Amino acid sequence: MPLNLPDKLPAIEILKGENIFVIDSSRANQQDIRPLRMVVLNLMPLKITTETDLVRLLSNTPLQLEISFMKIKSHTSKNTPIEHMQTFYNDFDEMRHQKFDGMIITGAPVELMDYEEVSYWNEITEIFDWARTHVTSTFYICWAAQAGLYHHYGIPKYPLEKKKFGVYEHLALDPLHPIFRGFDDVFYVPHSRHTEVRKEDILNVPQLKLLSESEGAGVYMVEGREGREFFVTGHSEYSPFTLDVEYRRDKEKGLPIELPQNYYRDNDPTKEPLVRWRGHANLLFSNWLNYFVYQETPYNIEKKKKWGNCVK
Repeated sequence: MPLNLPDKLPAIEILKGENIFVIDSSRANQQDIRPLRMVVLNLMPLKITTETDLVRLLSNTPLQLEISFMKIKSHTSKNTPIEHMQTFYNDFDEMRHQKFDGMIITGAPVELMDYEEVSYWNEITEIFDWARTHVTSTFYICWAAQAGLYHHYGIPKYPLEKKKFGVYEHLALDPLHPIFRGFDDVFYVPHSRHTEVRKEDILNVPQLKLLSESEGAGVYMVEGREGREFFVTGHSEYSPFTLDVEYRRDKEKGLPIELPQNYYRDNDPTKEPLVRWRGHANLLFSNWLNYFVYQETPYNIEKKKKWGNCVK
């Protein structure tokens, strides 16, 4: 089934060029289907790029999705046209009385700051709490994963000696878990971060389950509340050239940056990246949508009174 996106969202034309079936809201309203209601809290600076990356992955499902975009009221984006924000995004205050089947919260370029020093910390923690009562399953990415683990479970983050930057092998610690249906024994995920959460801290919290880790990148995926929350430290959603753009940007700024590991062909930045994560990225989001959103959410989401844990 197609994705139901806001009329004139830039991602629509980009993805049509990739033969991905998307429809705008005008056409979707003519179909007698109850779509899954998804909301994306996009904290990344280049919002149009992140929108496109996420929509590309969400499109690989037989389910119809109705996607809305949320923004932080206490922070103004400097890298996205204000007209785009006004057209496609709503403040949390405008959405707080709605319920959603699924939610994605992206990373943000604030990981070297203490959580309480982030200007929108109070607002985003209110959103974290709201998601527990208004969303069937929430998917936290990168900084949002660290922040969610800290807010909900007291898990600290630790600075790394150098940036974790590249594409790394990962193992599923529970291969029979539904989130890993169809996965190979080893799968690859891009990482781009200066901080980490540690395995021993996760294992000390009985309410959390460590699902995946990497010898090179550490903790990758943690499950909370039996599938109501997933905390993912990597960037499966990255397009093939995202790490390349980050590498060249930092190099031009004179920042200390090494070649992204296991990324360029022959480790040569003049050659194109070797993409090894796309298949598992599509599986990851399809499995999340199927097993932890679609199969767990009520048909009439607005009448759902009590939000219990998902049952696999």
